[in-house]
Amino acid sequence: MKTFVTGGTGFVGSAVIRRLLADGHTVRALVRTGSSTRMLDGLPVERVDGDLSDASVLQKAMAGCEWVFHVAALYANWGYAWEEFHQSNVEGTRRALEAASRSGVKRIVHTSSIASLGIPRDGTPGTEETPVTLKDMLSDYKRSKFLAEEVVRGFVTQGLPAVIVNPAAPVGVGDHKPTQTGKMIVDFLNGKMPAYVDTGLTIVDVDDVADGHLLAMEKGKVGERYILGGENLTLKQALDLLSEVSGRPEVRARIPRAVALGWAYVDTGLARLNPKHIPAATPDAVRVSSKKEYFSSAKAMRELGYTYIPARDALRKAVEWYRANGYAP
Repeated sequence: MKTFVTGGTGFVGSAVIRRLLADGHTVRALVRTGSSTRMLDGLPVERVDGDLSDASVLQKAMAGCEWVFHVAALYANWGYAWEEFHQSNVEGTRRALEAASRSGVKRIVHTSSIASLGIPRDGTPGTEETPVTLKDMLSDYKRSKFLAEEVVRGFVTQGLPAVIVNPAAPVGVGDHKPTQTGKMIVDFLNGKMPAYVDTGLTIVDVDDVADGHLLAMEKGKVGERYILGGENLTLKQALDLLSEVSGRPEVRARIPRAVALGWAYVDTGLARLNPKHIPAATPDAVRVSSKKEYFSSAKAMRELGYTYIPARDALRKAVEWYRANGYAP
């Protein structure tokens, strides 16, 4: 089956492509000018030059394709304005789905994020049905992903066969930028993480996320969304697992959130003075950390047959990849 993938040069997108190829699919991928293609090099993938701003390129690229995975998104915590997030994640999604509608593809999977979901106040894991509003989104990235899902649901009401997936915090092979979670791992391996804050996250192997994408394409209900997560861990627990699988010393010091917030303001101030400096955390990121971002994959497991490997194994794969690729000794 011929399949079109946006965001194929990225972390999740390249994992989806590897999974598609393993199943014998013919893959066509959108490649934005200037993007690193290291995760596509050597793979039998037809590359289409362009980006989400060009509707005509998108429609031509989808011609003859039965499936579309819209994975591309601007994901960053610093260095971009709201309009850039809006154009890429909201309007880019709109153009991709318009092209899919005109091309007559059979199914579309839209990659969203747990960033667009609600977090229960009682500390229990969030689900696809946890109440949430746009006002709850504490960063431009979160707001853009929330609005992108609304765009998808609008197209579904018009008859487009789209399914939404919400990956948690993926780790593993191919996180070459790296993501925020990947940077935490790299910093730990390089001895640059002397302390932690009291927060929590849902760790999942990126290959399990890729499997979830294909399951959503094959079995997902049109208009529904599915959390693709793994184990819910405190940051301390995640760091302790990293210590076990890497042989690096444990991180024992805990930073009060007020101190972390103060430093985030200082660090972002330094970044405004020096464009080359990337802050370790923004004030918004510290505020988000006040809630443990735990999520349940029960719906995907029940309806799609989704499974995930233990966090320990996922983190071990990430450590091995980062070391093999020169990110850490």
